[in-house]
Amino acid sequence: MKINRALILDDESTLRTALFRVLDKKGLKVITAHRIEEAKVLCQGDTPVDLAIVDLNLPDGDGIEFMSYLKGLSPSTQVIILTGHGTIESAIRATQKGAFHFVTKPFNLDELLSLIDKALTHKQLQQENQQLRQELNKKYNFSQIIGSSPEIQSVLKLVERVADSDSTVMITGESGTGKELIARAIHYNSPRRSGPFVAINCGAIPSELLESELFGHIKGAFTGAISNRLGRFEMADEGTLFLDEIGDLSPSMQVKILRALQERCFEPVGSTKTVQVNVKVIAATNINLEEAVENGNFREDLYYRLNVIPVILPALRERKSDIPQLFGHFVESFSKSKGRGLNGISAEAMECLMNYAWPGNIRELENFVERMTILKGHGQLEVSDLPEKYRSGKLVHRPAEPMDIPESGLDFNSAVDAFENSIILKALEKTGWNRNQAAMLLKLNRTTLVEKIKKKGLRPANGEEAFDAFN
Repeated sequence: MKINRALILDDESTLRTALFRVLDKKGLKVITAHRIEEAKVLCQGDTPVDLAIVDLNLPDGDGIEFMSYLKGLSPSTQVIILTGHGTIESAIRATQKGAFHFVTKPFNLDELLSLIDKALTHKQLQQENQQLRQELNKKYNFSQIIGSSPEIQSVLKLVERVADSDSTVMITGESGTGKELIARAIHYNSPRRSGPFVAINCGAIPSELLESELFGHIKGAFTGAISNRLGRFEMADEGTLFLDEIGDLSPSMQVKILRALQERCFEPVGSTKTVQVNVKVIAATNINLEEAVENGNFREDLYYRLNVIPVILPALRERKSDIPQLFGHFVESFSKSKGRGLNGISAEAMECLMNYAWPGNIRELENFVERMTILKGHGQLEVSDLPEKYRSGKLVHRPAEPMDIPESGLDFNSAVDAFENSIILKALEKTGWNRNQAAMLLKLNRTTLVEKIKKKGLRPANGEEAFDAFN
């Protein structure tokens, strides 16, 4: 457990001694000084001061100016200013410069101890918030979004360019493609990253309650409104508001959101007071809003207000080359969090996953890997471990066989990808998995072939060469 370090800077020796004994008894590591220059020497080094109790008037200078010096060394240091000549002006100056509190001598020791506890708690919360924010920034860094396919890379290039803008973003894509993940990445890589990210699913809340959820209400606005409540727009002030499933809005709510976007203001339910907000809005939908506009189900003016910067997320079946990488990422994550030892997948099993349509997209793949991690437990995932609907994708189109196109049509990208897998596997099997010879047969550079094998996660079906999903 970390021991907090405290500095007492006061020219009264009796006060220094008394405070030293009290803080030492509380378990703090205490250093004392009677002059600023002495305190500066004591504060040098790699160990910062967590708490400083500083007299305002010192023999060689001003306590508030020393506080500024101290916070330059460690911005999180909590400072309590002491003075025997308390004035409103000095109190204001102390707090403006960053003092946690201002205490006038003589003071009640119990009250000072309570203030010290609050200051240390405040510092701990600051550190925890900073750590959490750093973790969020790292988690939602664009480089953490898995996928190297041209389809997802073009999306990432676009959202990187728009992150610095306050323009409204519209993210479209099928359910499970990662719309909220992209929205969070935009927020945490924008100038608003220190502000809140507030999300609301417009389709999950009954229309009669949605207005209160978005704009808040005042006490007595309706039956059950027993107190004032902030809405999501106000919660997201100086940050980002993510409106998921925006296409499910009722016509009346479309009008109210349009006004909030245009005017950057609204009235809580039951109130006549207008609330101004500074919010970046990111909307998302899995329906075709252009068709909804043509059909009269969505306002055209709201559509154009939301669709300033359109971001279209591809379905997983349109970026199948990312499946091995996504599979490896989820296996690593779930094996660690659930204490399992699943460490790979056979080439045939991966071929099944590559040929499956993934109607639930990345969310379905993630849920699948979590289930397999728990059920398989350890070792390599085989075709026999897969549920039937995933095993049905085992057959691939052979190069020498003509391909029939069914009446219902086929997924071109999936068919081409399966065809490429088949050719590469045939060449590798023919050469006993000698990559040099296989590359010669296919008239490819060896490095190109190796990269394709790695990206597609291809490995011998007999298990002689274990497939590590993370390499």
